[in-house]
Amino acid sequence: MQDFLHKLPQFIGNHAALAALFAILLIALIVVQIGVLFSKSKELTPAGLTQLINRDNPLLIDLSAIADFEKMHVPGARHVLMSQFDPEHKDLAKAKELPVVVMDKDGRGNAAKASQRLVKAGFQRVYTLGGGVLSWQQAQLPVAKGNK
Repeated sequence: MQDFLHKLPQFIGNHAALAALFAILLIALIVVQIGVLFSKSKELTPAGLTQLINRDNPLLIDLSAIADFEKMHVPGARHVLMSQFDPEHKDLAKAKELPVVVMDKDGRGNAAKASQRLVKAGFQRVYTLGGGVLSWQQAQLPVAKGNK
């Protein structure tokens, strides 16, 4: 370990671009993790969503493409196109006191953006399904098909 610490300044001097890239990536990772930690929207696992469904009967919003929604969705989820997603809509505004779970196909799409919009609109209990509907299916939980 002592030898490593003595050679580190020389390595950084010889590989300044790599050291700078490492520092930038490390800072970015820390910023993202702090953002997740202080986010008012929380990410659920499929098991966590199952518990929430059994305990609190949340509003489930699926922002997947319509073709993906018709192939597979969490039972009870309502399909909403992201272009039509409006947290101030009168039907959605009635659910401000309910827990709201936003999901998409793979957890990398619009769910995070939609959950942030819900938090800004005053919703208190906002969740996203980590990994999206695909994680729900991979956990071997029941899926619904069709447009309902």
